[in-house]
Amino acid sequence: MDYHWDWQFFFQETDDGLKYYEWVVSGLGWTTAVSLASLAVALLLGSVLGVMRTTPKRWLVAVGDTYVDVFRNVPLIVQLFLWFFVVPELVPQQMGIWMKQDLPYFVTAVVGLGLYTAARIAEQVRSGINSLPRGQRFAGLALGFTEWQTYRYVRLPMAYRIVLPALTSEAMNIFKNSAVTYAVGILELYFQYKQIIEKTSQVLEITIVVTLAYFILAFVMNRLLAFVEKRTRVPGLITGTGGK
Repeated sequence: MDYHWDWQFFFQETDDGLKYYEWVVSGLGWTTAVSLASLAVALLLGSVLGVMRTTPKRWLVAVGDTYVDVFRNVPLIVQLFLWFFVVPELVPQQMGIWMKQDLPYFVTAVVGLGLYTAARIAEQVRSGINSLPRGQRFAGLALGFTEWQTYRYVRLPMAYRIVLPALTSEAMNIFKNSAVTYAVGILELYFQYKQIIEKTSQVLEITIVVTLAYFILAFVMNRLLAFVEKRTRVPGLITGTGGK
């Protein structure tokens, strides 16, 4: 293949006075920020939905099931476009104008990615709670806990430990899924990747660098949660492999 390798182009100045490697660093920063903020939203909402789907109240189960069915079966990029283009047209006019003109793109991206991932985490949390012996709930109630206190102090702490490997996969995926947020104006890593290719045509160099960047982000998250899994593993209940 007749390809001219040129790694030094990363240190060339761009039209805005920055160097190309600074574009990569900036994109990496936005990718990390969007991913971590979305993960926080997804963990919080996904946990609530997972609990709702295991309660004795049928209407809560129905709400949780409907949410999961809708958000898991609509592609992420379509959901982002809905939040970015459609929702501002459905709300009152003044709010719609504010959403289109003043609401940071970052917020839209975090909401879209967070709500999408929450549906997946809700399924993991529900599975973890349902895998626990029913006697744990009855023991909590016998101690005088309310239904919600049994979740808070008894069932959820155990459920999280059981599903932590699955949550690790979701945490890693959220960094990769964040690439889609370029479609709503976030100057994240994939956006910068496309920009650099258009400006320089050095496809192989920037592809290798961006691939390594995504790998490092996902790998660091994997190792961090593997450490948490190892420290919180319940002997005799969970056979973990993440710490190996």
